[in-house]
Amino acid sequence: MPLHMRARSKARRPQGSFGSAMNILSIQSHVTYGHVGNASATFPMQRLGHEVWPVNTVQFSNHTGYGSWTGRVLDGQAIEELVDGIADRGVLPNCDGVLSGYMGSADIGQAILSCVARVRGANSSALYCCDPVIGDVGRGVFVRPGIPDFMREHAVPAADIVTPNQFELDLLSGRTTATEADAKAALAAVQAMGPRVVMVTSLVTEETPADAVDLMAGEGGDVWRLRTPKLGISASGAGDAIAALFFVHYLATRSARSALERAASSVYGLLKRTEEAGSREILIVGAQDEFVAPTWTFTTEPV
Repeated sequence: MPLHMRARSKARRPQGSFGSAMNILSIQSHVTYGHVGNASATFPMQRLGHEVWPVNTVQFSNHTGYGSWTGRVLDGQAIEELVDGIADRGVLPNCDGVLSGYMGSADIGQAILSCVARVRGANSSALYCCDPVIGDVGRGVFVRPGIPDFMREHAVPAADIVTPNQFELDLLSGRTTATEADAKAALAAVQAMGPRVVMVTSLVTEETPADAVDLMAGEGGDVWRLRTPKLGISASGAGDAIAALFFVHYLATRSARSALERAASSVYGLLKRTEEAGSREILIVGAQDEFVAPTWTFTTEPV
């Protein structure tokens, strides 16, 4: 079949088949209606059998793509107070990883890094995955002033794993990724900032066919590319979902290559089913089987 994908058999693998349950502290935005931030990331990790401790950086009625919304951005003190309460339960040594997404302000970013330090102090094997939400191709920077600098100077260097899109990869690395070789060089530049693993959630270069989208992951000196068919939708929250899935699969396998294959296969199925349904919101609940047993599976190629 084209694009290195194959159909999955109809047999369903049971929940929890990807490894033992883990505890994930997920600090990012939340919406009451729809699926972005924690509203996109939490359930896929839970569906795979993991415990998630969600802490919200913002609480909005819906994502901002609708043009209007209600709600508010929280402050750093509120984030730290919530983690104080978790720590009081004596469970931080059981936290396997921290996932962060949209931060809202540099103040919140500092609070997140403080929480990461607390978790690492309680469990030295815990990993930090930073989804460096800054902007996107075609939209430019959409976060508050100060956030891009905070990501580049503080959050990314503190992370074990980062999951930028192509726009964010270019911004963080200070490079332009017109070719696959450019993307590899940019990925290596971000790794040199501190993270052991970089996963690029969407990538279009001169080598990418017009009917496809690439993803790329690097670990150590190895880089892999995964190619999926291009779908006709651009869904808010998809990046949050794939960052979460990549993180828990990496924690379970300690392989960026394996985590990329599993996460990308699930999110392709999620987006394809969303497109078929004609839904503006991704079908996090309706397409939940894709997280456990993707309808289509994709394989990587070394680059």
